[in-house]
Amino acid sequence: MNQVLTVSAGEHPKRLDLFLSGHTSGLSRAGVQRLIENGAVTVNGRRPKPSLKIRPGDLIVWDTPKPTPLEIEGEAIPLDVLFEDGSLLVLNKPAGIVVHPAPGHWRGTLVNALLHHLKDGGLSGIGGRERPGLVHRLDKGTSGVMAIAKTDAAHRGLSKQFKDHTIRRVYLALIAGTVKGAKGRVELAIGRDTKNRQKISARTTSPREAVTEFHVLERFGKTATLVEVHPQTGRTHQIRVHLASVGHPVLGDETYGGRKVCLADDHPIERPMLHARTLGFTHPLTGEYLEYSVPPPPDMEEIMRVLKG
Repeated sequence: MNQVLTVSAGEHPKRLDLFLSGHTSGLSRAGVQRLIENGAVTVNGRRPKPSLKIRPGDLIVWDTPKPTPLEIEGEAIPLDVLFEDGSLLVLNKPAGIVVHPAPGHWRGTLVNALLHHLKDGGLSGIGGRERPGLVHRLDKGTSGVMAIAKTDAAHRGLSKQFKDHTIRRVYLALIAGTVKGAKGRVELAIGRDTKNRQKISARTTSPREAVTEFHVLERFGKTATLVEVHPQTGRTHQIRVHLASVGHPVLGDETYGGRKVCLADDHPIERPMLHARTLGFTHPLTGEYLEYSVPPPPDMEEIMRVLKG
């Protein structure tokens, strides 16, 4: 898969392998060097050496081959199915399960569970071998409602609704501190962080518009606030990054809030307290509007009890 990057103005000259390793997700400097040596990288249309010094305006094109895992097998992992017909499936994803296979997580994922559940049927092939049927995703630590496409037609129909922002998505988030006022709105373009490719932030070379709205449901003294969140766009880690950007990171989110938000009255919080409560959409085949809601899981309810106590 070809990727293109123009070195931005103000970038200090540095080795190509060092620069590119900071702008690729999951590739070490040694991995970048192998790509360069294999001819998978060009700078201004020419094959470079790893030691080439990049300069502002340089056009870098590289091809990162997708990892080819072993054939993905179905696994007998329980699923909490909310709705299912011949076109799609709606489920309540538990926190702690990775949605799709990736390096380090080839087994035990939601896709493995789906392949077992639908062994006599199938999933949309649009997402490829590693992401069959996946129209959207939830982070490993996030629980809640997800829609899965069983046919390519359903996949295209749901994808268009996500792209057009006609899907109704409502999240619950326990966030640090006391939110001033009854509601808030965050407009902040985000993308892969320039210094840490595993994180999303406004410090990026590829910003994408992102908007999140929220309103307060309950306050727990000065420690935390329960908010209902309505993302207007669907960027990776959007809710977590946006809430942290206004000083209210999600409780349990060490990535964007640090260790200080992983305790509530000495009670450890093992994951981000973020829950996809409601998902509403138009059935891509029948045209019927469907909406499903699920309550917060027990661990989130327990943290709220601790905060109240």
